This record gives sequence, structure tokens and C-alpha cells, in this order.
Amino acid sequence: MATSLMGKHIIVGISGGIAAYKAPMLVRLLVKAGAEVRCAVTDHALQFVTELSLETVSGNQVYTDLFDYRNPHTTEHISLKDWGDIMVVAPATANIIGKMACGIADDALSTLLLSFRKPIFVCPAMNTQMLESPAYRRNAEIIHNDGVMFIESECGELACGTVGNGRMAEPEEIVKQMVEAIERPCQHDYAGKRILITAGPTYEKIDSVRFIGNFSTGKMGFAIAEELANRGGEVILVAGPTHLTTSNANIQRIDILSAREMYAAATEHFPTCDAAILSAAVADFRPEHEADHKIKKQNDHDGMTINLVQNPDILASLGSMKQARQQLVGFALETDNEVENAKKKLTKKNLDFIVLNSLHDKGAGFGHDTNKVTIIDREGTVAVGELKSKQAVAKDIADTLIVRF
Repeated sequence: MATSLMGKHIIVGISGGIAAYKAPMLVRLLVKAGAEVRCAVTDHALQFVTELSLETVSGNQVYTDLFDYRNPHTTEHISLKDWGDIMVVAPATANIIGKMACGIADDALSTLLLSFRKPIFVCPAMNTQMLESPAYRRNAEIIHNDGVMFIESECGELACGTVGNGRMAEPEEIVKQMVEAIERPCQHDYAGKRILITAGPTYEKIDSVRFIGNFSTGKMGFAIAEELANRGGEVILVAGPTHLTTSNANIQRIDILSAREMYAAATEHFPTCDAAILSAAVADFRPEHEADHKIKKQNDHDGMTINLVQNPDILASLGSMKQARQQLVGFALETDNEVENAKKKLTKKNLDFIVLNSLHDKGAGFGHDTNKVTIIDREGTVAVGELKSKQAVAKDIADTLIVRF
């Protein structure tokens, strides 16, 4: 960590969200990693964190006012942007992201951001409904296309008392992702590559109101899509039902409901792709007959029998279509003889490597923001990973795939 941040001049921008209370810890971690840090804050940010605490941990005066008499220069936003090597905005509220997207410069932080032409990281923090709003998604896409890097929010308990996505990433995770981005040897190593990704669950209808499904959230597949798109890839994301959103304009999203719809989209687009990563949790079976109305129970005692038939095997189908120029990656979730069963699946379905999910580690699998995987390639190499964020796992998968190209 100290290698890439040592001697760097980092500006920490703090906007007016409750997560601003985490800013002193972020500053402390950056200083510990060898960086020199200065803070630029909005007036609302000072409702949650004090100038004194920020000056204490950074060792520098806090930039709060565009025309503060204490500023060494009357054009502090110019001198500070010349001093800084990197900016990170944490928390980044919907308001400051909207200002960045529209080029609004009406306070110290937004003026500095408008003039800064070096790497910028933003760490969104807001209510789930705000995060999922069309306006926020448009603004996030605009600044992402301008080159701003996102350290995405996490699911957790929010200030409003609800639980959902929108919680700012922890300071340790922010520093970790900043380091990874700085140390990445080539941020556009997927330029010119077209990759198909499937993500999330499928819903197999029983009748007009009921379905067979699973607990997949799509977080792993969406993290892979963002990682590849951030590295210059053109991504086709076939997504089952999920509340997740994408921020990179390089991602073409196709929303589906059932396994058959996912099969149709995947087989249509795979021939034009350089690779496919199938992370979706596809239902193996569907009801033989789908009722077009709600099935009513006949009485209080009788049960109901549903005949199931197999869904098409998307991974096997793409494996049979695969050309020599293409790479195919599958996922496996096993309960017994995990590695051996994953190897059999890899061979049977003509994969280049397979990602084996863990069912035995706390914090891994469905619904979590972390995962622990084992990557097995067709040459027999078995790489056992540690429990880490799904964004970090996505990077491991992308690094494995790019070598095979």
C-alpha cells in the first residue's frame, strides 16, 4: 500500500452526508500509507465532522470557503488542484455528483472538482431510493464517462433506518481500491474486447403471481461487468430480476425473467463476443405448465403437485458453439467433492476456466458483498482465493481471463 501512495498529494473532498463521520479515519489511513492529505469540505459536511478533527489527522488546514481570508491564495481552487495528485470524494452525495455532472461550481469543493484534471474517485453514499433514481443514474453515468472512478456503495443499515444499498464503502476498502487502481498496470487492457456476462437469478412462473426462483442477487456478475467495462471492455450484461444498477456506458444491459429468455439472449450474442462469463444462477427446472391465472387451492387439506421439466443448459450450449478465438467461463456451486465436481463440469461443458463458489465460508455466496472463490483452469491449475469483496473477486477473474487472451 505504501508503495503506490507514498509521497502522493491526495485531496479528500467531503460532502454533506452522515457518512462524513468516517472521513477522519480515511484521512488517517491515507497518511499512514505515506500520502500527504488536504481536505476540502462543503458547509453541510461540517454538520457531521469538524474542521479541528480533519486538521488534526491531516496536519493541514481544511479548505472550506472559496474566499476564506485564511487561504494562502485568493484562487485556492487553482493552487490546490495544482498541488493535488489525486482527489477522492467521500462521502459523495447525490447533490455533489449532480453538480459534477452539470459543471456547477458554487462552493469550495465543487469549484475544485470542476478544475481538477487528475484522477478522481467518488464514494457514493445516500438513501437507496436516491441511489436507484433515474436522475442519479444519469449523473453517475455522465461523470463515469468523463473518467471519474467509482468506489461503489455497499448494502447495510442506512441513516434513515432502512437496510439497503447506499452505505458508503468503509475507509479501508476505499484505500484498498484506490491502491489497486493506481497499481493496475493497464487500465484499458480489455479495449477492443466484447464480453457476454450473465448475472442474477431466473424466475420460472408457476402462475400469474407465483414463481420458482433462488436467492441470487446478481452482485457478483454486476461486479464483473463493471470491472471489465472500467478496463475498456464492451460488455453485454444479460441480467435476471435484480434491483442492481450499472454505471458504465460500456455496459449494454438486457433484462430477462426466465431461463429460456436468458438462453435466447446468450445464444444470440455469444457468436459476436470474444468471451462469455456465465455467473447467473439459472434455474435447472421450470413448471411443465404455466397457468395464466392465479391457481386457487381447492380446499384446506389437499396439496398441489407441479411437474417440472428441464430448462436449456446455457453453459453447455455456449460450450458447443465456442470457437477457437473465444473464451468461456462458468461458475459452480457444489456441496460435496467441490473441486473434483467443478473440474468435471469444466471438461463436460468445454470451459476455459471455472469459478467455484464457497458454501462453507461465512460471508461468501448469495446476498453478501464478499465472496470466496477457487479458480480452476483447463490446464489443471487450482487457485484458492481468500474471502474478499466481490469487486476484488471480479478483478481476480478479469486478471485470469486477460492472460488467456
